[in-house]
Formats: sequence, C-alpha cells, structure tokens
Amino acid sequence: MTAPCDAAARGFTLVELLTALLVLSLLALMSYRGLGAVLDAREQVRDETEKWRSVAAFFARFERDVELASPRTVRTAAGEAPAWRADAVATSQARLEFSRFASGGGVDTARRIGYGLNEKREIELWLWPGLDIAPDASPARYAVLAGVKAFELQYLDRTLKWVDAWPSAPDDPQIPRAVRLRIVLESDEEIVRVFALQS
Repeated sequence: MTAPCDAAARGFTLVELLTALLVLSLLALMSYRGLGAVLDAREQVRDETEKWRSVAAFFARFERDVELASPRTVRTAAGEAPAWRADAVATSQARLEFSRFASGGGVDTARRIGYGLNEKREIELWLWPGLDIAPDASPARYAVLAGVKAFELQYLDRTLKWVDAWPSAPDDPQIPRAVRLRIVLESDEEIVRVFALQS
C-alpha cells in the first residue's frame, strides 16, 4: 500500500512534459507568424503612404507652377519661343515648357520651367535661370516623381477642344484655357487631373 503523500509528490510524466512543450512550441510559432504578418503589413502601409505623399507633392507643385503661367514669350538663341510650348510626343526636350511668374513671398523668381519623363521613369522638373534663355544656358533637372509608366498632357483650346500639342494653331492664345494631366504609376494606378489656367 502506498502512502498518500507519494501521489502528491509525484511530478509530471515524460509524456505530459513533451505535450506541454509541443503546445508551447505551436503557440510560439503562431505568434511569430502573426508578428511577421503585422510587420509586413506595416511596411506595406508605410510604402503606400510614401508613394501617395510623393504623388500629392508632385501634383501640388505642378498646380502651383501652371497657376503662375505667364503669357510672356521667351527670347532664345534661335529667336522667340512661345510662352507655352508643348510637344505631342516625348522627345529629348521637356514635354511641356512655359514661362512662369515669380511665386508670392519672394521665394522664387520669374523663370522658364518644363516637365518631362526621363528614361528612368521619373517625371523631371526643368528649371532655367530666368525667362530668356541664353545660347549656352541649360536647365537644371530635378526628379519630382519616380515610378511613372506614362505621362500625358492635353490642352484646352479656345474652341473648348482638347489638343495634344501647344500651340496647335497659329491664332492660338499664348496660354491654353486648361491643362489635363494623366499619369500611370508602375503599380498601374491611373490619375487624371485638370488644371484651369489664367489665360
């Protein structure tokens, strides 16, 4: 006959211990996978937030620039250039080039600026030193939005028709009535915005 204190002093059996370790291992594995999923989701949200922040900054910059568009023609080494010049297809030049007044607050000066899509799929901002372009002057080029598959512009003429190049006719005004900008990101998201101009 065994004493009652022997049953109370008895510990875990090997099977009970292994079962407890197995349950704890499964819980740890599930926790690790859950934590990994949370960290991956957080990184994806951060990347998406950064992408849309840079898209919003680009549109704000573009809107500010076109709102300050000036109807002033530009003197170049080849003669006069129109105040607003836009090509229908991408070239080695800026896709859109125009004269711009100085921004308020003395932050910027009146100058010639341009926008184009480079071979790295970045929209570039081109900045000339001033409005008139000296024979040897070349613009400073800055990438303002990366990861762009398509960069398309259209212009509203005096007959309220969208055209792909400006000026589209000899009697066109210096500046179109509006500009429509369409970009397609590398993630296949398409954004279209229309900006009214002070023409």
